[in-house]
Amino acid sequence: MDDEVLIAQDLKKHFVIGYESLMNRRPITVKAVDGVSFRVRRGETLGLVGESGSGKSTIAYMTVGMVQPSGGTLLFRGQDLFANGLKRALPLRKEIQIVFQDPGSSLNPRRTIQQILELPLRIHAPGKDLGQEVVRLLDLVDLPPEYMHKYPQMLSGGEKQIVAIARALATNPSLVILDEPTSALDVSVQGKIINLLIRLQREFDLTYLFITHDLSLMRNVASRVAIMYLGRICEVADAAEFFQFPQHPYTQMLLSSIPVVSEAEEAVKPKKIISTGEIPSPVNLPKGCSFHTRCPQVMDICKHVDPILVGTSAGHTARCHLFEQPVEVTAQGWPT
Repeated sequence: MDDEVLIAQDLKKHFVIGYESLMNRRPITVKAVDGVSFRVRRGETLGLVGESGSGKSTIAYMTVGMVQPSGGTLLFRGQDLFANGLKRALPLRKEIQIVFQDPGSSLNPRRTIQQILELPLRIHAPGKDLGQEVVRLLDLVDLPPEYMHKYPQMLSGGEKQIVAIARALATNPSLVILDEPTSALDVSVQGKIINLLIRLQREFDLTYLFITHDLSLMRNVASRVAIMYLGRICEVADAAEFFQFPQHPYTQMLLSSIPVVSEAEEAVKPKKIISTGEIPSPVNLPKGCSFHTRCPQVMDICKHVDPILVGTSAGHTARCHLFEQPVEVTAQGWPT
C-alpha cells in the first residue's frame, strides 16, 4: 500500500557466537530476530517494545543498514533495502536516519557541533550554505546558534541528544529510528525530548519506529505498539486498544507491572500476573512457545507447538494458543 513506509516480512538475524567444541564444529547460534513481520505506516509512530535481548535494537540496525538480515525481506516504500547487500544508494540512505540511545558515544568528542551537523549536509546537501543550514537545524530543535561552536562534552545529556536529533534531521528523512532515545536521560529531561519529537513529527510529516522497554512511555507516544519476546513479535495493536485490551499473557504481565501513582490508574491495569520461571537462554530456546516456561496460562500444546501470529480483532494480533478461532491472517502477519 502507498501509505506503508516500512514492511518487514519474516525478518531474521542469527548470530554465530561460537562452536560446540574443537572436535564438533557445529555452530552455536543466537536467533536475535527470528521471523518478525510488521509494517509502519506513513506519519505514525510504531512502538517496538521488549526486554533487553528481545531483538528490537537488531531490527533498528538492520533498518539503517548496519547489519544484514539472515533471511526475510525488509521493504522501504516497496524497495528491498538489501537488494545489493549492505550497499545502498545515497537517496535511499538519506531517507532513513537513526537516533541512538547514548548521545555521549554517538557524537564525536573531537568535533564541534557545527562540524557534526555539517558532515551529513556535505554528503546529502552539497552546494548549500553549510553555516546557515547548521543555524537552521539548531533553531529547529530550540538550541541557540552559539551552540555550533561548542564540543559535545560541554553539553548536558539532554542537549547532546537534541544535537543527535538535529543531525538525523539534516538529511530531511522520512523515516527516523529512535533507539531508546530517552532511557539514558534524567526523567526531568525525557518529557522535553518527547515533546520535541512529537512537534518535529507534525511539522515534517515524519514516520517513527520508536524502540523502547518503557511501556508507560508508549501510551502517550505510539500510534501502534508491537511487543517482542526473544526475537519474535507476540502482540501488535493500536495503542489505545493495546492498553485497554491486552491479549497475550506476556503483555498482560508487562502492563500489570507498570508503576502507577493513583487508584484510578491502578483500576485500569490488568490483574497482577506473577512470572514463575526464568527467561530462557536465547542460545537454547524451549520447544513450542518460547514463553511457556513463564506463562501462568500454559497448556500442554504450548510445550510442543510454536504458535503463530493470529488476529484476535480488527488490527489486533497475538501469538498465542489461547485464541482457538483466529481470523484469517496474511503472510505478512496482520489480519485481512
